[in-house]
Amino acid sequence: MDSSTFWKAVLVDRENLLDRFLEFLKTTGVRYCVVGGMGVNAYAYPVVTEDLDIAVATADLGTLEAALTGTFAVRRFPHSLNISAPDSKLQIQIRTDERYGDFAGRAQVREVMGYELPVARMEDVLQGKVWAALDSTRRPSKQLKDLSDIARMLEAAPALRDRVPPELLARIPAQR
Repeated sequence: MDSSTFWKAVLVDRENLLDRFLEFLKTTGVRYCVVGGMGVNAYAYPVVTEDLDIAVATADLGTLEAALTGTFAVRRFPHSLNISAPDSKLQIQIRTDERYGDFAGRAQVREVMGYELPVARMEDVLQGKVWAALDSTRRPSKQLKDLSDIARMLEAAPALRDRVPPELLARIPAQR
């Protein structure tokens, strides 16, 4: 079983939401990149997640939001647009926080769970994880996952350690 088949099986994606959304992005010409846990998976050993976090070029965000309406089920939150489907566990989260706006312009195509997708640079993925881990409004379990993702990235690229604030490094077990 290849990675994409496995991921689709875990997601129970009976509505083919993932492929429909990726085709939608392709046809709209929106500049985007993968961030979040799947972005980490592109650079470190992969873990299964039901989320696909996307950052969109700032100039394309309005176009994307308008085009999404009527095509997908969309819920707006303070810093994201969330796309879902009743018969899929996949949760697509489009970051609307302007701090992510330049990530797509620096992205490179990488393999993500069997798909060739534009992925934010490793430094940008790490920065997004740092922002998330420092966000005191997030659930403690989410903050722990962010710390785990940071640890996976530092194992893959120890030179990035200086990009992680000391208060987060202190919460990550020392690497051997």
